[in-house]
Amino acid sequence: MIFRAPASTANLGPGFDCAAAALDLWNELELLPQDRLQSVPRTAPSDHLGVLAFSKLASSDGWSFAFSDRIPRERGLGSSASIVALGLVAAAAVSGNGRTADELLAAGMELEGHADNLAAALAGGVCLTSGARIARIADTAPAEPIAVVPRYRVNTMESRRALPATVAHADAAYTAAHAALLGAALASGSEELFARSLDDRLHEPYRSVNAPLLGELRSKLPESALGATLSGSGPTVIVWARAGESSACADALAAGHPDAQILPLRVTPTGAGPL
Repeated sequence: MIFRAPASTANLGPGFDCAAAALDLWNELELLPQDRLQSVPRTAPSDHLGVLAFSKLASSDGWSFAFSDRIPRERGLGSSASIVALGLVAAAAVSGNGRTADELLAAGMELEGHADNLAAALAGGVCLTSGARIARIADTAPAEPIAVVPRYRVNTMESRRALPATVAHADAAYTAAHAALLGAALASGSEELFARSLDDRLHEPYRSVNAPLLGELRSKLPESALGATLSGSGPTVIVWARAGESSACADALAAGHPDAQILPLRVTPTGAGPL
C-alpha cells in the first residue's frame, strides 16, 4: 500500500496559527506487511515521526515502513506535518476504523505541534483550525502559489522563540482586520480581497530577521504577483501570482533570485490518503 500527503503553507500572512493551504508537493509512505520469517527490515526506525503517528492508532508491529521525502525539511513547507499525516492515514486504513479528519488531527497534534499545517495535510484545500477542529473553506486560493526556497534553513522552535509575549493593541487590531479579509477572500475566491489581506504584524515582522527573503521579495515583487507571505516560520516565501500568470511570475523570480529554488505549485484539494 502506498500513501501520500501534501506539503502545506501555514499562516497565509495574518492567519497566524490557524490558516493553511495544502500544496501539490508530496511525501509518500510505502507500507508493507513484514514477513517475520524472512526478517524483512523496517526501513524507518520505531522512533521515526511517521511510525510514531501510525502507533497512535494501530500497532506498528508486523509492518515495514518506507518513506519518500520530497518536501524540503526546515523550510516552512510542512514537511513534518506531511509525515505525521502519512502515519495517521495509513494506520486508519489498516485498522479498518473510519476516522474523520478532525479525529486524525486530534490524534496527531501532540506529535506535530502545528494544527494548521496538519489540518491542511489531512484535509487538502485551504483550512482554518480552532483547537482540533478543521474548517475546510475552499478547494483552492484566489492566486497561484510559487514557493521561493532559499538554501538556508530555519528551525521552527527557534523562530517561535523570536515572537514577543505581547504586541501593541494597534498591531493586533491591524492583523485582526487583515485576517477577516483573508477569510472573506478565501471563502469568496476574491483576488482583490486576497491581495489586500496579505500583511501581518503578529509574527512576520519578528520572523523576518531570520528570514530576510520576505522583505527582499516584497520590496520588488513581479508585476504578475499579488503579494508574498512567509511560509510557516520560513525561510521559504510564497509569492502569490495572479491566476494564469504563474509561469511569468516564476521566470521573473528565478531571474532575480538565482540562488533560490523556485517551485511553481498549486493549492491541491486532495489531502493525505492512499495513492
